[in-house]
Amino acid sequence: MVEDMEKIESNKNSEEFNFPEAELVKKCPLFADCTNIVVGKGNINAKILFVGEAPGRNEDLQGLPFVGAAGKNLDKLLEKVGLSMEDIYIANILKCRPPENRNPSNEEIKTHTSWLLKQIRDMKPTVICSLGNYATKFFMSLGDISKMKDQPGITLIHGKVQNIDFEGLKIKLIPLFHPAALIYNRSLMGEWEKDMEIVKKEINQKNLV
Repeated sequence: MVEDMEKIESNKNSEEFNFPEAELVKKCPLFADCTNIVVGKGNINAKILFVGEAPGRNEDLQGLPFVGAAGKNLDKLLEKVGLSMEDIYIANILKCRPPENRNPSNEEIKTHTSWLLKQIRDMKPTVICSLGNYATKFFMSLGDISKMKDQPGITLIHGKVQNIDFEGLKIKLIPLFHPAALIYNRSLMGEWEKDMEIVKKEINQKNLV
């Protein structure tokens, strides 16, 4: 069943956020300026996890990831391969919006990914689709933030399935361009569609939906 409560629970003053990983996020300077903590959306029991970089303005206001133009792109592309929010869960590296949507710092990533790691431990996904450079490099470095800078960029490895051992889980990592990139570079649409066919193939092989 799709989790209906993410928007309610993502209120930054929610008493539900009293676990250690949430407390770390609250101590990050980004928390003071955000409207909502953006936890995720979709089916929390899914075995397919999509991970982006950080909330944008619309996401911060609504408390849900991928609700702006990039989200509409993602919805259309998911639909093309027969996926919906019933089949996947979506989260971000950061739970709070960086000012002016700037790139996250290493310290911010370190602080916020403790919550993401908790989500992964709870979900135990089989397939993770990393959206864009930061999410891809985080998983390629197996969560070692100091090694993220040494990982290849998304243009080199998008659509190439990686077998990783992450948090004790055997995971198929599928790097994808971030849907926001399609807004500014429509030429990437063909690559995205090809990559999503790879996602569909992996999902079908494992009977995940």
